[in-house]
Amino acid sequence: MKRVFGVKKNKDPPPSIEDANERISKRGDSVDEKIKKLDAELSRYKEQIKKTRPGPAQEAVKARAMRVLKQKRMYEGQRDMLYNQTFNLDQVQFAAEGIKDAQQTMSALKSANKELKGMMKTVKIQDIDNLQDEMMDLMDVSNEIQETLGRSYNVPDDIDEEELMGELDALELDMGNETEADGVPSYLQPDKETDLDAELNLPPAPTGQTAVPAGRSNPQNEDELGLPAVPRASIRG
Repeated sequence: MKRVFGVKKNKDPPPSIEDANERISKRGDSVDEKIKKLDAELSRYKEQIKKTRPGPAQEAVKARAMRVLKQKRMYEGQRDMLYNQTFNLDQVQFAAEGIKDAQQTMSALKSANKELKGMMKTVKIQDIDNLQDEMMDLMDVSNEIQETLGRSYNVPDDIDEEELMGELDALELDMGNETEADGVPSYLQPDKETDLDAELNLPPAPTGQTAVPAGRSNPQNEDELGLPAVPRASIRG
C-alpha cells in the first residue's frame, strides 16, 4: 500500500515572523557589504581619473567607474526593498504581539470574573445587615453593663432634684456671707506703711538753737542743726 499510494510527507511548519525578519536582515547586511566594496572601488577610479590625462585611457577608466556605479544603484534598490520588507514585518509582528497581549488580558479577566462570582456567592448583603444589627445590639448591651457597674451604692434613688438645688443655693449663700464677714484675706490686702521712728524709739531731731550750759562764756553762733557755726573770714578792703 505504501508503494502504491506513497507515504505522506511531514510538512515543515511555516516560517514565523521572527524567522522571516532575521533572514531578510541578513540579506540586507550582505547587500550593505557589497555596496561598501563598490564605494571603495569607485573612490579608486575617481583617483585614477584625476591622475589620467584626457584620452582613451581616461575614457576606459570612466567606463569601468560607470559600470560600478550602475551595480551600486542596483544594490541600493535591493537594500531599500529589503528595508521596506523588514519594516512591514515589524508592523505585523507588533500587531500580532498586541493581539496576544489582548488575548492574555481577556483570559485573565475571565478568570478573575469567575473567581469573583464564586466569592460573591458566599457573601450576602442580608447577612452583612444582620451582622451589623447584632453588633449594634451588643454595643448597647455593653454600654448598659458599664453604666450599671458604674453606679454609686450610697446614693439613694428617691432624692428630689429640686430639694438638692435648694440646698446648693443655701450653701452658696452661706459661703458669700462668710466671705463678707471675714473680709479680704491678708495676702490680698494692700501693704501698710510702717512707722520706722516709732519702732526704733528715736528722739525727735533738734530744732532752733540749743540752750547754753551755765558757766560757759562767749557762746558761739550755731547753725540750724545745733552745731557751732563756722566763722566767716573777714574781707579786707
